[in-house]
Amino acid sequence: MANNKKYFFGDTEVSREDKIKKVNEVFDSVAKRYDIMNDILSLGAHRLWKEILVNSISNIISSRREFHYLDLACGTGDIGYKLLDKKLKNINVLMMDINETMLEQAIKRKEYCQHKKSIGFIVSDAENIPLANNSIDCITIAFGIRNVASIENALVEINRVLKCGGKFLCLEFSNVEVPLLKKFYGFYSKNIIPEIGSYIVKDRSSYQYLVESIERFPKQDELTDLFTKSGFINSKYTNLSGGIACIHSGWKM
Repeated sequence: MANNKKYFFGDTEVSREDKIKKVNEVFDSVAKRYDIMNDILSLGAHRLWKEILVNSISNIISSRREFHYLDLACGTGDIGYKLLDKKLKNINVLMMDINETMLEQAIKRKEYCQHKKSIGFIVSDAENIPLANNSIDCITIAFGIRNVASIENALVEINRVLKCGGKFLCLEFSNVEVPLLKKFYGFYSKNIIPEIGSYIVKDRSSYQYLVESIERFPKQDELTDLFTKSGFINSKYTNLSGGIACIHSGWKM
């Protein structure tokens, strides 16, 4: 049977291979200023969103047994480091990203020396996780699932790797549900974000892709349905900042 699935890099239809290649090129371009750009573009809000995500992870950690955590599309590793900074016991953190340049930035962070005994690094993407079935207690992906070639394939792979009783959390930009905020955010995204990217990183196209990929991303209910179809139970979401971002979660049983 022919594969009729379409792949998009922003608004441009591309082959699966080209999407993977182009996304990798985006993060090669922005890696060195990735963190500062996140601060500027979100006015620091991404730190609050990520703290909420980290607290959701820490709430399911038991000090009585070893806890295996995987952060997909980890970028510069800020979420994994935030979790380790909580000084919870018996945590093993795996940071995985398809882009080696981003992982290099994670290793350069000051937190690495403090936590390196508890961290492993993997170069791969969310559709191809090189770990055994039923081996991880909790998996997260923050602002990364938009960039995979197939969200459906990634969700199935994440479900495979999770232990029974394990939890998956996805932090991602979403559909703004507050009318006035939606109007402002739409203007800001289309007109301001690419210009900031052009000025600071000298790369307008990467941030134009960011805006287009957010607009194409499934809305809250649509992504919840994909979670359920991929085998997760009790799938739900929590809007952050009026829906600018959203945390989706599901359990493997």
